[in-house]
Amino acid sequence: MQEYIQKRVLDICFYILETQATVRQAAQVFQVSKSTVHKDMTERLPSLNKQLAQEVKTILEYNKAERHLRGGEATRRKYKELA
Repeated sequence: MQEYIQKRVLDICFYILETQATVRQAAQVFQVSKSTVHKDMTERLPSLNKQLAQEVKTILEYNKAERHLRGGEATRRKYKELA
């Protein structure tokens, strides 16, 4: 793995750990696609640091479990603004 990719993977990892960010939020901050963030966290990070990978995985699983609630809240706000 190239050095700049390793740096990006670790930077995104620490950002997610500090902020509990979603994949989309991290992708926006680091100006990469959400597919890149997902691949970095699920495939590349475990080869660099298994402990960090497990911590990030826990956060990503939590965010995925809460996703339907955030979507519902966004829809509610959208229609409240229209009314």
